[in-house]
Amino acid sequence: MFELKRLSKEAVPAALEKAVRYRLLNEPLEAESICRDILAVDPGHQEAIVTLLLALTDQFEDRLAAAVEQAQETLSQMRDEYSRIYYGGIVCERRARVHLKRGGPHAGRSAYGWLQQAMEHYEKAAALRPPANDDAILRWNTCARLIMGNPSLVPEAEESFQPWLE
Repeated sequence: MFELKRLSKEAVPAALEKAVRYRLLNEPLEAESICRDILAVDPGHQEAIVTLLLALTDQFEDRLAAAVEQAQETLSQMRDEYSRIYYGGIVCERRARVHLKRGGPHAGRSAYGWLQQAMEHYEKAAALRPPANDDAILRWNTCARLIMGNPSLVPEAEESFQPWLE
């Protein structure tokens, strides 16, 4: 169909700034495209990988299944364990927020489960965090406050099986 044009290595820093700017302008598709252009010329560029992951999570509301799958693939490209765990928490947290926003019969339970997973990621990340980096703690507290302030966020009820006939 089309052959994509290749970005020059010298243009990577400016392109990354544009990708971040597009995310801030709520244009995640544009940010994703720029990050993919950067990664085509510099496959291990960690800032582009993080920005791509965040741009994908920005798309969860519109295309949850595909964006989650792509976000999981992007997580695997992160070199350091702290980043993989921390951003894994971001994926879970943003997935929870989509369930909350969409609503539905089990939205609160589903969101609660994803928030719990996010909090587990943040706890693990906090144990690995670099000095003076409390981002994981801040995210954990945000999730905890969201759960405490929203009565619809409840864990899955443990259902006990009761046979009709004995």
